[in-house]
Amino acid sequence: MASVKDLFVVTHTESVHHLENRVGGWYDTDLTPRGRWDAEATAERLAVLVGQRQVEIYSSDLRRASQTAAAVARRFGVHVTETADLREISYGVAGGQPQDWLDARYNPVSDGNRLDHHCGIEGAETRREVAARVFPRVNAIVDRPCGTQIIVTHGFTLSFVIAAWMKIPIDGTGFLSFPAKSGSITHLREDDFFRSRALIRFADASHLNPESSQKA
Repeated sequence: MASVKDLFVVTHTESVHHLENRVGGWYDTDLTPRGRWDAEATAERLAVLVGQRQVEIYSSDLRRASQTAAAVARRFGVHVTETADLREISYGVAGGQPQDWLDARYNPVSDGNRLDHHCGIEGAETRREVAARVFPRVNAIVDRPCGTQIIVTHGFTLSFVIAAWMKIPIDGTGFLSFPAKSGSITHLREDDFFRSRALIRFADASHLNPESSQKA
């Protein structure tokens, strides 16, 4: 029987910066009480999806992601491997500022070189810089022999995790966007016969309280 590789990608649950309406990025805040509740609900849903299979868990090292991952890890009785490679995009000096502060200074680009555009914010990462750290990390995770893995990351970074999984070249990610709510679960699967990489379930948040609608 052909075996499969299952990768579940989770966006962290509600964080303090959501309630404060502050820019996230590398601004490091804890989960809110609702976020902690949603993390437990996400862990329970993953337990149903994974069943009795052995699992590995990887997470961004920012607190809102690592705390979400910790809830999942407790449910499965395994440890979490944290890495800065799975962090959200950095907004440089805008991190932690009121969202209005960033909105007033953000310089979007419609077409042209979207991959290397800094958006006019000092210290902000470009799309290419995010991809350059996310792609190798996702590839290293997927290359491991464990057949079921969980990655806990952030809303913007989710798109690049999916792109790496689908083997989309970095140069093809300039317009990439897979928006997802906090606490969502995306299920990716590779079969061991055709080696096809499928998106089985995208940004499922049906396990969460309907009021939990913040972006990750």
